Amino acid sequence: MTRLSVNINKVATLRNARGENVPDVVRFAIDCERFGAQGITVHPRPDERHIRRDDVFALKEVIDTEFNIEGYPSPEFLQLVETVRPAQCTLVPDAPDVLTSSAGWDVTANFEFITDVCSRLRDAGIRPSVFVAAEPTQIEAAARAGAARVELYTKPYADNYGRNRELAILPFEKAAAVARDAGLGLNAGHDLNMRNLGFFAERIPWLDEVSIGHAIISDALYLGIETTIRRYLDCLRGQQQSTNTNQ
Repeated sequence: MTRLSVNINKVATLRNARGENVPDVVRFAIDCERFGAQGITVHPRPDERHIRRDDVFALKEVIDTEFNIEGYPSPEFLQLVETVRPAQCTLVPDAPDVLTSSAGWDVTANFEFITDVCSRLRDAGIRPSVFVAAEPTQIEAAARAGAARVELYTKPYADNYGRNRELAILPFEKAAAVARDAGLGLNAGHDLNMRNLGFFAERIPWLDEVSIGHAIISDALYLGIETTIRRYLDCLRGQQQSTNTNQ
């Protein structure tokens, strides 16, 4: 089954709003695992507006599933990742001031840089994953650059799902096949939710992992985090839900 990695950035955003430790990010990650999540994702940004450096070190000590750190591979970021040594590091092309990831890498234009970063991560025993659009040329370039996986940027799929899900999934099916043929593992993330996740996973059954944060935390406001995680896992198992807060 495709693994569910919960991105807990939004929990840290809520905590930071009061300057205290409520909610407790570390406790929340532990509970996500207890409720069935198979991974925890964080995206520490230079301004520490949500996940902070000390969170990353604290989480490393308690996470029993797979720890995924994503971010732009600046010298400071790479130093943090090489020190913590998560299972996976997902490289994203974000500028420091953006609100959220809004595009995949142009791997061909940054080939030497990404190759060097992937090599550093592999040397540290960390699986390198590259965040890309559903574009075969970029996926093939990521494979040549030494990535172990690619993470498909799924916002275009989510945006078009309600209009025509068959057309929405088509470029992602093609991209997923290219990744498989190139020997890459396959992750996906951005705007996946209870409404569109099941169809995506059904059509790409070799999908290794989805990383979801905003939708999970939003749904948890109504359902609670335990029920929310179970429903997302049900989506990945192909089960239909009778209640869907995203519809």
